Amino acid sequence: MQKVTQDTINQTFWVDLESNHKAKVVYKLDGQAMHITSTLIPEELRGKGYGKVMMEAVLPEIEAQGYRVVPVCPYVVKYIARHPEWAHLLA
Repeated sequence: MQKVTQDTINQTFWVDLESNHKAKVVYKLDGQAMHITSTLIPEELRGKGYGKVMMEAVLPEIEAQGYRVVPVCPYVVKYIARHPEWAHLLA
């Protein structure tokens, strides 16, 4: 499992990938709902499956904190649609 760091002030998750690269997941809190507004994989790592790695690292963190997910970012919308095992987190 990848290391996940949460910056609660800037409402961002950082996921360690490879060679000092990190994925970024930006969210906005609204009560117990976490609106995931954008995601970013470093350009040189795109197309190599790191989007899935990022989501598989962040979603358990969100679940452990007791939040529900409101996917705003198109990637997150598609990811959860393709992985119904995470549908229980949808707000």
